[in-house]
Amino acid sequence: MDLDLRKLRYFVAVAEHRHFGRAAQALFIAQPVLSRQIRAFEQELGCPLFTRTTRSIELTPAGKQLYDEASRITTVVDVALRRVHEAQQGEQRLVVAFSPGLHVSDAIRAFAVSHPKVVIDVFPLRWWERDAPLRDGRAHLGYLRRPFDDSGLRTVPIGHETKVACLPVTHPLAGRGALTSADLDGEPLLDGGTRRTSSLEEKFELIASGQGIALVPISIAGSYSRPDLVYLTVTDAPPVETCLAVPEINCTGLAQDFLTIATATLRRHTNGSEGKEEPEAANQG
Repeated sequence: MDLDLRKLRYFVAVAEHRHFGRAAQALFIAQPVLSRQIRAFEQELGCPLFTRTTRSIELTPAGKQLYDEASRITTVVDVALRRVHEAQQGEQRLVVAFSPGLHVSDAIRAFAVSHPKVVIDVFPLRWWERDAPLRDGRAHLGYLRRPFDDSGLRTVPIGHETKVACLPVTHPLAGRGALTSADLDGEPLLDGGTRRTSSLEEKFELIASGQGIALVPISIAGSYSRPDLVYLTVTDAPPVETCLAVPEINCTGLAQDFLTIATATLRRHTNGSEGKEEPEAANQG
């Protein structure tokens, strides 16, 4: 069978909203039309995608699998269409992704000096995306923090980051100058234990309310300062490697130029920061 992209987009909308009415509003179509299209799609596929009750809509196992695939497919199509339009307009664009807390502005400024006609977009990564935007075409390059799957990517190490423990200011350990891993034994660890969070904001809200603690790179601590949190160095925690990454098949032209310039710029910035003593105030929210 041929995959109907329109029906696939309809399916994604229902899967994300878990409600036919809200999905129909987002798609600017009538709800009965959407319901008929989804049922026709299920008949074409030969399997149900949703479990429907009077109160809820849930994805079936087949629906969950299709949603994972469909999200990638629709993203790739959207990116391809955007690039076609850019080519038609003669526009040169470079999209640079970056992990939370990492700053790529110095590299972008250096690149812009020698490539003034190139439009540069930045793409802030959500913590769970890691290398995904490099693979589905949403970004040309990424300034990433390991771990991530580097198969098919050219990676250039830039530096390392210290890990710090994020605790609520009311925590018994909050007054310490530094911690070891042993100090954290038995502590409920967000994202490293049974409880997962969907965003850094959610994570820090849970920590501040006493629901757990987290180990985070020091650059994230600097970007998310708040008075009800404290950040303490964990002296025996292994450092986190930061690196630039670009798909091997795209490592030409503008991407290669940016990689060369950014490597020198970011390494220079990292080396200039090494050895500097962290002021105690920086450990406090």
